[in-house]
Amino acid sequence: MKNRKRLNHRATGRSATDLMDALLARVVGQDAAIREIVNVYQRHVAGMGDPMRPAGNLLLLGPTGTGKTRSVEAMAECLVDNARAVIKIDCGEFQHSHEIAKITGSPPGYLGHRETSPLLSQEALNQYHTEKVKLSIVLFDEIEKASVAVWNLLLGILDKATLTLGDNRKVDFSRALVFCTGNTGSREIASNLAPPIGFSMPHIPDSAKLRGKIDKIARGAAWKHFTPEFLNRFDAIVSFGPLSESDMARILDLEISIVTDRTSTLTFSVTDGAKRFLLKEGIADPRMGARGIKRVVERLIAGSIANLIVSGQSNPGDHIEIDVSDAADDLAFYAVKVAKSVAQIASASPAA
Repeated sequence: MKNRKRLNHRATGRSATDLMDALLARVVGQDAAIREIVNVYQRHVAGMGDPMRPAGNLLLLGPTGTGKTRSVEAMAECLVDNARAVIKIDCGEFQHSHEIAKITGSPPGYLGHRETSPLLSQEALNQYHTEKVKLSIVLFDEIEKASVAVWNLLLGILDKATLTLGDNRKVDFSRALVFCTGNTGSREIASNLAPPIGFSMPHIPDSAKLRGKIDKIARGAAWKHFTPEFLNRFDAIVSFGPLSESDMARILDLEISIVTDRTSTLTFSVTDGAKRFLLKEGIADPRMGARGIKRVVERLIAGSIANLIVSGQSNPGDHIEIDVSDAADDLAFYAVKVAKSVAQIASASPAA
């Protein structure tokens, strides 16, 4: 009889577990999607990926405002400590085939040759490499808006990890995570789900079943929109589902904390009533997703605090309490005197 021990083939390593925890702290309500992304990354870390292809090819699908782009930025933030370390191609700017020259550069003899640098040169790809992590993160945002020429360009990148520039230089993508995001299926999702997806719902019933239906709709729309040879080059097609109101409340807290970090000269706190008001304003248009929350926090909190500072109503060291107004139709800002501690009083007293 063989002496054998069953192994856990679904276990994750320490680096992948740490990455997953860090991503889950930054991206709300998309645990299954984050897990798929980390699985692709772990394959690269273990050296089990195809050496002739990029470190990972991922297509992220789902309605706007569900965290697709944020997940890519969070990957950059976790891996190289810089959320801006994403080489982003806005595919809305490449709806015509001739515009592909912006990505590869014009070939010799053509107008503009040597005048502009290609967006995806080897230097651009390696600019965010660190001593610890030599990995590039490339994002083709809203890929469905790009021309067929961009899709054909991606075929070589996704399959052979190689891009040929206009002057015949080769760009190596073997140490790059390539992400494509798409909103294909958003209309079908909105029209086929009953009741319609809306962030104003206090609870999304039968979440697992709902997410499965959304995944099926998103993948079906992708197969109708893109060619099979294009979709078959992705290591994973990841669907981002709807966010419940509890998810939106967590996102609200994250956005408030971001404004808190920017407010260095004074402090502020937000009451539960004010948070309920902000949440209601932020989910007024379900089509905006979590972006509605961010916009409301920037306008009603960051903008209002800026007004208080420039008008002289608030000074460095002040504390502001943000509450809902008596009429419950706006926020109210109050200057709050914070009692000094014994240590602060002692340090402020003149020496004996």
